[in-house]
Amino acid sequence: MRSFWLWLLFIGIAWFLAVRQQQFISSVSVTWSLLSSACFFALYFLFPLVQKHARLLTLVQCGAACVMVIVFWPNGEGEMNLYALLLMSLLAGHAFYLLPLLYASIVGTLLFAGVAIPALIGISGFSLLFISFYSVLLTVALIILKNMRILEIDQEARYDALLSEYRKLKRRVATDESQAREEERIEVGREIHDSVGHKLTALVMQLEVERMQSDHETGSRIANLKTLAKESLEETRRAVKTMKDKEIGGVSAIIRLIRQLEAESYLRIHFSVKHGAFTAPLTNNQTIAIYRAVQEALTNVMRHSHVREAKILFEVPGGRVFRFEVSNPVTYVEPWREGFGITSMKERIKEVGGECHISHSDSCFMVSGVLPLNKEENV
Repeated sequence: MRSFWLWLLFIGIAWFLAVRQQQFISSVSVTWSLLSSACFFALYFLFPLVQKHARLLTLVQCGAACVMVIVFWPNGEGEMNLYALLLMSLLAGHAFYLLPLLYASIVGTLLFAGVAIPALIGISGFSLLFISFYSVLLTVALIILKNMRILEIDQEARYDALLSEYRKLKRRVATDESQAREEERIEVGREIHDSVGHKLTALVMQLEVERMQSDHETGSRIANLKTLAKESLEETRRAVKTMKDKEIGGVSAIIRLIRQLEAESYLRIHFSVKHGAFTAPLTNNQTIAIYRAVQEALTNVMRHSHVREAKILFEVPGGRVFRFEVSNPVTYVEPWREGFGITSMKERIKEVGGECHISHSDSCFMVSGVLPLNKEENV
């Protein structure tokens, strides 16, 4: 975008000076100058809009070249307008910078004809020798500019390839680290289950034997100790179960997913969590289902949406259900059908007792779901 404004600055200055000298020489009317300038710069501002379509950009640049040639066609008075020659050179350079060589040659040929024909028929202030020499120098300069552009495109492609490999390597390292942590948690959980859990169980059994053989007062104290030991055993079992559960769901995993997508896919995400959503008593299967639903919805945004922006909302309306919503603004309505990802997402939400809905309007594509909350967590 910065290069566009630089080209506009150069061309604007050259156009102003060329029109000013043309008016001084031939007394061209101000109305004609303003009209021609408006037509030229209107075409110039179309360049970025059609930049990805080489043929269409060639037509627009040829139109701008024709306007330029008509406006600055020599009047036969033998005066030279060097600014017009500079302006044509700038437009030729712009064409060779943006277009493939074949299409750029068409624009360059049209501009060259606008300068060479008046010199051939003797109505231009430029001699044919001067035009030929200037054309050779300009051709060399355009070839150098084109080679620099090709080198720049090649460097951009190399950079994109290296950036892609870096992101893949970063994801691989993160995955390996997550797997290592998972294996470590499983190993620690197994050790706790086999050693601490076994010893606590043996302790509970020995306390029960001692309670049965003791008097009432001592038995009461031993019963209290047995209760404490059983609670410790239950806490140990809960800790082991938590460590064995693979951590792929929950709000923390979704936050990591959002950070990854924003960093790697240039996807802007607005994440809102209303009161109670963080502490909602969701089961492990429910958190996994929510995570997969959000992941699938964001994947669809990256694949199919023209607007790289999404909104995520978590809320607990009434404290009885957990509701999530992923919405994406759309610029125009496109036909769509329910694919394998959407179907799997609905089935996964249904398996944990929830409902998933897809809505599509003129301005928004939305994935929403509702899951019931368990007042008592399953441990």
